[in-house]
Amino acid sequence: MHSSGGPHDEAPWSVGFCDCFSDIKTCCMACLCPCIAFGRISEIVDKGSTSCGASGAREACGDCIRHLYCEICALTQEYRELQNRGLDMSIGWHANVEKNQGLAMAPVVEKGMSK
Repeated sequence: MHSSGGPHDEAPWSVGFCDCFSDIKTCCMACLCPCIAFGRISEIVDKGSTSCGASGAREACGDCIRHLYCEICALTQEYRELQNRGLDMSIGWHANVEKNQGLAMAPVVEKGMSK
């Protein structure tokens, strides 16, 4: 999910990894309810094939070090990135597809975090 900012990345991150406090609402959700944040992110990224609840029950394998040492920053960055790309995180993948008729694919998931 995390962009390395390299020349081959399709879409660089619009928010930095340590920029979690610029959006207190999302930062608090990631801190107090990380399973909800992770579940919503996973549901969007895997195009709704796994529900928010099922996604929140498992842990991410990629970018393990960043998630291990700063789960709040990692979840906040991922959540805000998807919001900045026009997705309503609270309604899930299928409702976003209905809302944005042209939405056919989830954001590109490549490489590691950069900022």
